[in-house]
Parts: sequence; structure tokens; C-alpha cells
Amino acid sequence: MSLNCKDLLGLEHLDKKDLQTILNAVKPFKSLFTRSVKKAPTLIGKTVVTLFYEPSTRTRNSFEIAAKRLSADVVNIAVSTSSVVKGESLIDTGKTLEAMKADYIIIRHSLAGAPNILARNLNASVINAGDGFHEHPTQGLLDLYTIYDKKKKIEGLKVLLVGDIVHSRVAKSNIWALTKMGAEVAVSGPPTLIPENIKDLGVKIYYDLDEAVKKADIVNILRIQLERQQENLFPSVHEYVELYQLTKERLSKAKPGVLIMHPGPMNRGIEISSEVADSPNAVINEQVTNGIAVRMAVLYLLKKRKNASSN
Repeated sequence: MSLNCKDLLGLEHLDKKDLQTILNAVKPFKSLFTRSVKKAPTLIGKTVVTLFYEPSTRTRNSFEIAAKRLSADVVNIAVSTSSVVKGESLIDTGKTLEAMKADYIIIRHSLAGAPNILARNLNASVINAGDGFHEHPTQGLLDLYTIYDKKKKIEGLKVLLVGDIVHSRVAKSNIWALTKMGAEVAVSGPPTLIPENIKDLGVKIYYDLDEAVKKADIVNILRIQLERQQENLFPSVHEYVELYQLTKERLSKAKPGVLIMHPGPMNRGIEISSEVADSPNAVINEQVTNGIAVRMAVLYLLKKRKNASSN
């Protein structure tokens, strides 16, 4: 897959040129946010459907706002009250939406690969909004853009991902994007939450967060998925807080201009202290704003590719 196809299913198979094309497309859309009328006619007459099989606040609303700012018609499918609960398959649901003339289907699903299955069976553009533990490409892109916007470069930067790496689709998309753009990526967390084979992706592992923070230009804190704690992947939340919470004291050991990021939702007082989350180093709210512009760029670029392929 590349950006030349009709879908965005992940960042693993995009190359550096594709990623730079997306970064370059974001700024014009972000400039709309300063205008009195924050809309462009890019997707007039197009229908965007959000199909979320898992809960979401930021991603779903961000896509909806992005589509509406591009003048698209937006339909939100509540899976819990749809024919899915009656046993309708994913492909049949997709084909039904396509028969209703959906141009884009934005899907979040608990099963890795679900967006790929849908994309292979539909002419509509499919955008992966998170599939299982696999990828979350637009989160990876908005994190990439936030770093690029603040640091004016990606290559050579040291980016540290902290937390539940093994279950994190955000971590995987970040790693694919950052390494392709020339960043040095490291991860830190309890051994049980870091897959050993992550080294194969050119990623360094630190089990000592204090040591890792000293070297980082960017620290991206990932949510501790408390629902996984029943699997006993670390002894207790209290112990996690002691060893891996990003605190003001730990932040004092970092470089002066270090960026603090978090994809949300935050567990304040667990993976990150309120002092750090609200500090001048944190760009967490900017990530949310950038997410809308990034998703606008993705919708625009996929429309452009589809138009080119149909001519």
C-alpha cells in the first residue's frame, strides 16, 4: 500500500515521501482555523461515514469536525443500535453503506486487519481509525506533525515512547512514521509491557525511565490500559506510578526544550502527573487541534488520489 491508493490503512507501508506529502498538506488546512469561516468546499457532495465498533471521543469527533470543515455530509453509525447486533457481517455492513453512496468509511474495530478486509471489498475509501493492537495511522500522523511543527524537523530527533507498548496501536504507528522520517525512537516501561522483538524495528529499550528521559527531545506518554491490569502485567498501579509516571522531578532531568505528548485520554496521576500535563513543555492540546488538520489533509489527499485514478 502507498498513498497512491484509495485508502489509509496504516503507516507501515507508507514511505518517507508519502509521509512528507501528508505533512506538507496539513499547514494550509490548519490555517483555516484562524478564519471567521473555518470551512473549505473540498468535499462538497461527498458523504463520510464513521463506523466505530469501539468507544471513541477524540478520534471520532476529530474526524467528524474535519469532514464537516471540508463541507462533507457526515453520518455516524452507532454500532450498538445497528444491524451488526443482529449478526450482520462487516463486509455486508460496508456494502450497505456503499449502496447508500458513502464515499468514505472511517472504521475503528477491535480486530486487527478489519479495515483491510473492508477496503478490499469496497470502492469507497476506507480509513483506519484504530484496529486492535495493530495501528492507529492518523494518531501517528498527528503526533508526527506536532513534532514537525514544534521542532521544524524530524530527522535526528530522539523520541521516547513510555508506557504500555505491547498493546498500543499508537506506539506502532508512531514507530513506523518516526523511524522512516529519520528519528531515533526509544521505548520505556515495565518489561511485561514491551515486546522484545521491537528491537527489530530499530527501537531502543530502556527499563529505567530516569535514564531514558535525559536523552529525549520528545517524550510521548501512552495511556496505561487499566483494563489490561487483570492480566497482571505489572504488580500494581502504585508500583507503576513509582517507576514510570512522568513527574515534575523526572522532567527536571530532561533537556530544557523537551516536548511532552500524550494521545489521550490521560490517566492523570498514573502515567503522567497533573504538573507535567499542564506544564509549558506539554503540547497535548495542540495534538488535538493538529488532529483535525491532519485528518482534513488525509481526506483531501485520498480524494485527490481517487480522482486521479478514475481519470
